[in-house]
Amino acid sequence: MHNPKGVISSKENTLLKRIRQLQQVGSKGQKARQEHQLAVMDGIHLLQVWQGDPRLESIVITQGALANAEIAHIIHTHCEQCPEAEIQLVDEVLWPSISELEYAPQIMGLVRLEPLKNTSKNLLGDTIVLDAVQDAGNVGTILRTALACHFYQIVCTVGTAHIWSPKVTRAAMGAHRYLTFYEAQSVDEVTSNIEAPLLATAMTAERSLYSMQALLQKPVAWVFGNEGQGVSPELSQQATSIRVPQNPKLESLNVASTAAVCLYETLRVRGQFNT
Repeated sequence: MHNPKGVISSKENTLLKRIRQLQQVGSKGQKARQEHQLAVMDGIHLLQVWQGDPRLESIVITQGALANAEIAHIIHTHCEQCPEAEIQLVDEVLWPSISELEYAPQIMGLVRLEPLKNTSKNLLGDTIVLDAVQDAGNVGTILRTALACHFYQIVCTVGTAHIWSPKVTRAAMGAHRYLTFYEAQSVDEVTSNIEAPLLATAMTAERSLYSMQALLQKPVAWVFGNEGQGVSPELSQQATSIRVPQNPKLESLNVASTAAVCLYETLRVRGQFNT
């Protein structure tokens, strides 16, 4: 294992200040993550997923955490595969100032982000479009389901919760490592550049999800909309509307639940349950 630098013992340390900036909610946190091109992965489960990825450039831990066998394995494995990675020790008293995980093992990492991508002409293959999905928990859960169902391209329109916010990364449980993101896209960019047909869920659609077997055999772009307004009219006009059958006494399904139903039906139609 790398020899860690000295133990950080001041709450005003530059690294700790930066971590707190990156962990902020809303536009302040998003601005900090975009300016520094960094995101925080907080907790042992996320670090287990990211170990061995060169984008994980720093691991932050406490001295006590080194006694945890799982943490020691993460650090050993990551440093062996990514020798440029830095290990930084933080005084345990200061840990609550940078982490919301009260009873979890004290480990987090800083992941280097790529510059924002624009959807290029003819973006090929299966895609998920998040159209102003605002709840971070919903976004993260959809990302986790996307990876489970072999959907690797995620396009986000303006208004979607920031993909790299702490609540999204925790809910996604490491899916970020394997997905490609196109953020802050306009409706025009979505409709002009995605090659696969757009399928938008709508309560009033005539076509049922379970009548779409032929279409789902080929690449598709599932569009999931805002929790309150649903898919925007501009996108709906360019998409095939699909209804998820449900009890009419219920107003609507949660968007993350709807996404799970649609993506797993796509997986079932393609016979990929055993992959």
